[in-house]
Amino acid sequence: MKPSLTPQLGQQLTLTPALRQAIHLLSLSATELESEVNLALESNPLLERAGEEQPDARAPADAGGAPDRTAAADESAAAPGAGEETAPEWEPEFASEPSRHRGEFDDHEPAEAAAAPDSLQDHLLWQLHLTPLSARERTIGVALIEAVGEDGYLSESLESLRDGLRPEIDAGLEEIQTLLHRIQRFDPVGVACTSLSECLSVQLSMLAAATPGLPLARQIAAGHLEALARLGTAQLAHRLGVGHEPMREAVTLLRSLDPRPGGQVATAAPDYVQPDCVAYRQGGVWKVALMHGNTPALAISRQYAAMIATAARDDASYLRGRLQEARWLIRSLQTRADTVLRVAQAIVRQQAGFLDFGPEAMRPLTLRDIAQELDLHESTISRTTTRKYLLTPRGTFEFKRFFASGIANETGGAASSTAIQAMIRKLVDAEDPRKPWSDARLADELKAAGVPVARRTVAKYREALRIAPSHERQRL
Repeated sequence: MKPSLTPQLGQQLTLTPALRQAIHLLSLSATELESEVNLALESNPLLERAGEEQPDARAPADAGGAPDRTAAADESAAAPGAGEETAPEWEPEFASEPSRHRGEFDDHEPAEAAAAPDSLQDHLLWQLHLTPLSARERTIGVALIEAVGEDGYLSESLESLRDGLRPEIDAGLEEIQTLLHRIQRFDPVGVACTSLSECLSVQLSMLAAATPGLPLARQIAAGHLEALARLGTAQLAHRLGVGHEPMREAVTLLRSLDPRPGGQVATAAPDYVQPDCVAYRQGGVWKVALMHGNTPALAISRQYAAMIATAARDDASYLRGRLQEARWLIRSLQTRADTVLRVAQAIVRQQAGFLDFGPEAMRPLTLRDIAQELDLHESTISRTTTRKYLLTPRGTFEFKRFFASGIANETGGAASSTAIQAMIRKLVDAEDPRKPWSDARLADELKAAGVPVARRTVAKYREALRIAPSHERQRL
């Protein structure tokens, strides 16, 4: 066998740098896109914000028409999304508010950074340091507070805490218990407890002795909580030999307590999202526009572009490379804005019923449906719908929120999983709290409404909605 060369035809997809950049920008959220653009502005002298005052480019008269070419290049670098439909100036209140607030946080008037909320541990440590304690007691108290979870309950046993303190302090369980009792009466009252019974008992111990129903509430909290949930007030009152009115007062008092005291203290700063598009109604028709100022508007710097004709060879080569990168970025931003707007418009066309009537009118929708409508690849739709948000009169939703699988109904159509979950939520909210419906009963109700759903499907959707089973939803 001798080596030989054989020509062969074939097709191969090559990702050019410009295509890679466009794909990368499409997958970014609005906040990440702004950070990416800021990095590009810092590293590329040929880029600048559109609308900024540009210094005069004093190119020599014999530069071979360089100023004219520069002007043409700058005019071709249109702001991304400039040719697309944008939200009107009269846009409704729900659309204008975010735009107004974004204007308050621009570079001209930097806003003060909001103070981060204290965690539950910080809140308890602050109270511990204000309590007159010895250094030994303070060390034990810090160990106890560090073992408190976000819900306010103690996550470790006293024995394990004692073993953890032993290299530094040889503390006994009674000493640790004494410090624990003091911490349990910090604000919020009932933290650092090991069980619901102990948590409610600590809160009851802080009430005045004349509080109606207090003695019986203490008795129930100490050893009859499970019986109260299982038997109900009437049977428990009969078992304890008390009347209906004292039992009612005790149960009312127990309900006024906080079973999760740690939730009273913020543990993390809220997350905010920046909508990419806004859906508004005009003339009875739903329309979509890009949010004002959400897509960075860039342009080519005339000053640096004019230097290409007069710069030395190496400098001119560097500037040409940066000029090409700047044009790629501007073009990619324009493509991203166009794609996001087209996908948002297609979603609103498909899910106009949701905007009009709520979750129960959500239609089944897949990525393939949008891809076929817009003649795009499913991967492009997937990137476009990830971490992109649509502002609507019903709230701000991620694009992916509008996609849902479907189940055929008796009328020949299909009901989306989101609509079925909304129906389940509505049925649970309307049920008798003393006799909540089982999953089988919920399935029967959905079938009567024309949506045949199996009991296990109802259970799956109920768990997705974080709705407890029927025996745990029972209220007295």
